[in-house]
Amino acid sequence: MRLIAQPAFVLHARPWRETSLLVEVLAAGHGRIGLVARGVRGPKAHVLRSALQPLQHIRFDAVLRGELAQLHAAEALDIAPRLAGDAVMAGFYLNELVLRLAPRHDPHPELFAAYARARERLRAGDVLAWTLRRFERDLLGALGFGFALDCDGDGAAIDPAARYRIDPEHGPRRVGSDRGHGERSTFATGRGLLALAADETPDHDDLASLRLPMRGVLAHHLGPRGLKSWEMIGELGRLKR
Repeated sequence: MRLIAQPAFVLHARPWRETSLLVEVLAAGHGRIGLVARGVRGPKAHVLRSALQPLQHIRFDAVLRGELAQLHAAEALDIAPRLAGDAVMAGFYLNELVLRLAPRHDPHPELFAAYARARERLRAGDVLAWTLRRFERDLLGALGFGFALDCDGDGAAIDPAARYRIDPEHGPRRVGSDRGHGERSTFATGRGLLALAADETPDHDDLASLRLPMRGVLAHHLGPRGLKSWEMIGELGRLKR
């Protein structure tokens, strides 16, 4: 099958053989695709090689045969976000999530749009934690793993003053007020869930409360093998301390 002038975002690229790359992209009309880019590591192919960097928005031509497609041409459609510091890790995290959870050759236009929004938020320097929580929410919804955030698993409205654990299969579940302080830190606040549902920026504590519950949902769908970005973020945190 020929793929002509397909818009896509580059998720990952790694060397293959002496002069080629294996490139993973998220394509607008075909979902996640693996591309074999031959001869792009030579001195005369620097323009094409630069278009195949992670986070780059491209348009490409390829021929799909089996699992992988042979890349024939690619051009950058804009300048990839120039990230620094924690934003670099955030970009790596977005790409790894898509690589691990999005199936090959399964179009998800909502995911493509969500990735585009998150990419622009990284470029704009928006609050990283809020950018990531919104993308996690949108990715889960696009892949069919989503759940309501303004009501619990039984249909009751979320109480802003309560705390909730998030069941990956059934959504928020209210927890008692007698939990210890350390254990409570693993639960999302009702205010945080309602803010995420309404796409309205929560305050610092409510935003922070969403991180571990959302990670638990993602871990459920990822299976026993976690994300390298989680390991790297944990290691960076230990070095900072």
